[in-house]
Amino acid sequence: MIDATEDDAPVEGLPDDAPHVLVVDDDRRLRSLLSRFLTGNGYRVTVAANAAAAESTLGSLIFDALVLDVMMPGENGFDFARRWRQKSAVPILMLTARSDGADRVTGLEIGADDYLGKPFEPRELLLRLANIIKRNVASEAPGAARATPEAIRFGGFIFRFDRGELRLGDEIVRITERERDILTILGEAGGEQVAREDLAGNAAANAGALANDRNVDVQINRLRRKIERDPANPVYLQTVRGVGYRLLIDR
Repeated sequence: MIDATEDDAPVEGLPDDAPHVLVVDDDRRLRSLLSRFLTGNGYRVTVAANAAAAESTLGSLIFDALVLDVMMPGENGFDFARRWRQKSAVPILMLTARSDGADRVTGLEIGADDYLGKPFEPRELLLRLANIIKRNVASEAPGAARATPEAIRFGGFIFRFDRGELRLGDEIVRITERERDILTILGEAGGEQVAREDLAGNAAANAGALANDRNVDVQINRLRRKIERDPANPVYLQTVRGVGYRLLIDR
């Protein structure tokens, strides 16, 4: 039997590309057990005690999967999963103490990727979690069909791809053609990092690599002044050291 507390430190030495899982459950002890078990099996883990805390966390971090309890105070897991699935395709593994088979059908109908009843064997959870993450990665692999959304949201901003239009509420934010190109490339990447050279495009085709990099950095800084509350400490348009940039979009 695994014993743990909420204050257990995660196992150090996980690779940077270790899958990141959000565990949402109102049972403090179960959150600790799952956090320790999954961390010990190569996952980075963040925990949340309810749907409100989960939504706040999902707005600031990118996850490879959610482990979501059905029975929680406030918004239950079914309602949260149904609402969140409209924003994001992140894989969801639902947990429940109820053995009613109808619950499993409900979970799958609202967009959950898998369903596991409590109590469960931890190794079964590990297997199911690995499978839904693997399926999601395969669906996003090069050559796989991927729908491009009509628009992306980040903070209070909406950027429409078809119009090249950036809005903050009802107000149109004036952007240049280059800024529009950068938002399009970053938005189509779906929150993933984009290399500087990919952002440079053909705008500086005849310039050297260093000039391209500097041009991109200048454009990024200008765009940050339009979308960030504190451009020196950006929340949405983030630097990926040694690579380029990424746009943290709402899922």
